[in-house]
Amino acid sequence: MSELTLPEELLLLALDPATGRRHCNRSYLQYGLAGAALAELELQGRVAEARGRVTVVNPLPPQDPLSAQILASLPAPRGSRFGDGVHARRWVRRTGRQVEELCLHHLVGRGALRVETRRFLGLFPYHRYPAAAADWSAPARGRYAQSMTAGFPDRRSRLLAAFTTAIGLARVLHPGRTWRESGTLRILVREQWAPYAVHRAVQQDKRSSSISIGDGGGSDGGGDCGGGDGGGGGD
Repeated sequence: MSELTLPEELLLLALDPATGRRHCNRSYLQYGLAGAALAELELQGRVAEARGRVTVVNPLPPQDPLSAQILASLPAPRGSRFGDGVHARRWVRRTGRQVEELCLHHLVGRGALRVETRRFLGLFPYHRYPAAAADWSAPARGRYAQSMTAGFPDRRSRLLAAFTTAIGLARVLHPGRTWRESGTLRILVREQWAPYAVHRAVQQDKRSSSISIGDGGGSDGGGDCGGGDGGGGGD
């Protein structure tokens, strides 16, 4: 198994390896994957963040094709102090669905996932992505558990923990966590700009959902922690 990018690892943690069902709300997962893609580019020295905006600082394409595609989708630096780059939270909300599709495509191509086509109500086709024969999900969960036991000792593990917390996945990965551990995870979200942008995107959805319910509209449903695999998701 070759090295995984942050969004790929987050996606493997979020999918049930046996059924391919998502363990958290689909839209929240998409926001998390988009934020993780930006964080991966920052770890590689390709982008930088300042005051909520993300700017390309090294346009040379990364070696891994997923990060190269994400980097190519960002605007080239213009050398201006004003209006350069992209607004992190807006970009996360706008591109989450596309980033999820890219991650799924690359993980299927790398042999980590397989595609199962099903039909909603026997009519509408949709896909699920269970683990392939060479299961990459178990090692990903093992690494996450080890880093949790060690207190998330490096920046990459802290980022991954913060993303799982921001999208509501942490309670699935370690349901027996203590009050102190929960507080530590929330601090990790607020300490790092990319998970915090995801957190704000999720909170925006929750506020919109609350307003809809208060006005007599329906909720976003939860299920699969939100919407099932046959539904849309995203913005």
